[in-house]
Formats: sequence, C-alpha cells, structure tokens
Amino acid sequence: MQTKKVIDYIVNWLEDYATNSGINGFVMGVSGGIDSAVTSALCAKTTKKLICLNLPIHQAPNQFERSNNHISWLKQNFTDVSSEVVDLTATFDQTCADFPKEIQDELTMANVRARLRMTTMYAFASHHKFLVAGTGNKVEDFGVGFFTKYGDGGVDLSPIADLMKSHVFEIAKELGVIQEIQDAKPTDGLWGDDRSDEDQIGASYSELEWAMEFQGDEKKLSIRESEVLAIFRKLNKVNQHKMNPIPVCNIPQEFF
Repeated sequence: MQTKKVIDYIVNWLEDYATNSGINGFVMGVSGGIDSAVTSALCAKTTKKLICLNLPIHQAPNQFERSNNHISWLKQNFTDVSSEVVDLTATFDQTCADFPKEIQDELTMANVRARLRMTTMYAFASHHKFLVAGTGNKVEDFGVGFFTKYGDGGVDLSPIADLMKSHVFEIAKELGVIQEIQDAKPTDGLWGDDRSDEDQIGASYSELEWAMEFQGDEKKLSIRESEVLAIFRKLNKVNQHKMNPIPVCNIPQEFF
C-alpha cells in the first residue's frame, strides 16, 4: 500500500465532503483503539475542526487512559482539536434500572452502551453542526459486521471503511500514533473488562483478512484455516442486515 498517498487521499476526501456539505468540523468518539486513533488523526489533518469525545461506561482504566493520551497527542500535533469527557456510567446504570431485567443479557446491554455513545456524539454534532466520523474498517464493516447497528455503526461518513485492519496499522505507524495504541490489542470496549475483539470473534484480524480474500481450494486448507473460514462465513451471513441498506417494501404501482 502507498501509505502516504492513501493518507492524503482520505484527508482530501474528508475535506471535500465537509466543505460540500457546508459543515465546518467532525465529532468522534475516541476509544483508545487503533481505528479511532487513525480516524481522528486523519480528521485532524484537515482544515476543519475536530471534537474528540471520551465516553467511558464502566471503562477499563487502561482504555480510558489510552484515549486521553491519544487526545493529548492530537492536541500537541494539530490545531483546532478540542475534547470532552462525558462519563455515561450513571446514564447506563439508570438505563439498566429502567429496563426489564429479563431483556438484559450481556450482548444486549453491550450494544446499549454503543447506542448511548452514538446518541451523545450526535448531540454534540447537532449543536455544533458537525459530522460524526465513523471508525469502522473494511473487515469490521463489510467482512464480519463487527459493530453495533445504530451504535458505532451510526455515523455520517466512514473514512477508513475501505481499509483492512493491517492497512490501518500501517497508517498509524506513518502518522506517528502513540506506541501504546499501536501495541494495544483491538477491543470494542463495550464490556467493562479487557476482552479483545479476537476473544469475541474467535479469530484474529489477520486471519479474517485472509478469509475475506480467500478464493482457493478449500480441500487444501489446514484445520485452523477451515475454522477461520467458517467463522468468517457465519458472521458475514448473519450480519448482512448491518451491511446492506434497510429493506424497503416497494408497493406495486397499480395498488395506488
């Protein structure tokens, strides 16, 4: 990958999109992970303003600290970067108190966290008349659908959604993103502990990239390769509702 050219292309794309939309800035949730770090740095390289939000909900301390450290790095290296910490822990706890207990399984409530964050980002975006920038990469958004519908998937534009996870790491290195983020294991930060994306998915991003591009003879695969391919295909199938436009029931014209 021609990393510098890709960076310039995305920055120009962000600039043009915002200008054509009559918008003067971007809002982002910064999680302490590689995707939000790269996306925020790309937004910061434009001439537009950037608001970075750190939105903890019973967050693991190391994730919260990495987020703050990255935001500090952004402010040191770019102009027009501001930030806010909005602790949504009490909001989430009140939601748990209000919801019927029988619907509060672990995955449901993890997704509620993501949707509370989305609501907060759009409150800031609405007030400032900014755009919410998404952080999903190609494997997550179009491979296995590893995001929350109307949560971290609820955005106005997706700057890195055509990049594999390995490409995101290449860009992070080129941009000089702080090493602790480059070294951190990928996690969605929705569980109040330190479980990784690989723990949840059952495969690493490098394995998923391989599966996403695989076109060979399945009979020649190793046991692990077959497992990874099965994981990828299962998630790709079950999460199509996230990747495709909302189905519309088109009524025959003669009915009108």
